[in-house]
Amino acid sequence: MHGYEMIQELDARTNGIWRPSPGSIYPTLQLLEDEGLIEATADGGRKSYRLTADGRPEAETAAENPPWNRFGEDTKDQVQDFRDAAVGIFSALKQVGFSGTPEQRDKALEVLNDTKRKLYAILADSE
Repeated sequence: MHGYEMIQELDARTNGIWRPSPGSIYPTLQLLEDEGLIEATADGGRKSYRLTADGRPEAETAAENPPWNRFGEDTKDQVQDFRDAAVGIFSALKQVGFSGTPEQRDKALEVLNDTKRKLYAILADSE
């Protein structure tokens, strides 16, 4: 696969929860190539990667517990709920930003800053 195809595959296997950036995929591929676990072949200006003989046992071991198995349907549903809420918040924020009075924008900023503090407090409570 090409690096971009790997990004798409991870995105698909996790229903959009885990979509690594090119800035994380390509250095990882280079590291695996440097370690002799994969090899690259040029294909029309793009590199395709495949496992080497040394890389195959490593991949088989990793395949026993792939990281996308951590994302069950309940997690996928919750992530979608988060996305839907975020899209709604951004839509409301856009309307306040473009159509609101200066006082309304000030109130919206207070709500956003308070929300940010509350979200971090949730994380602090769990530790």
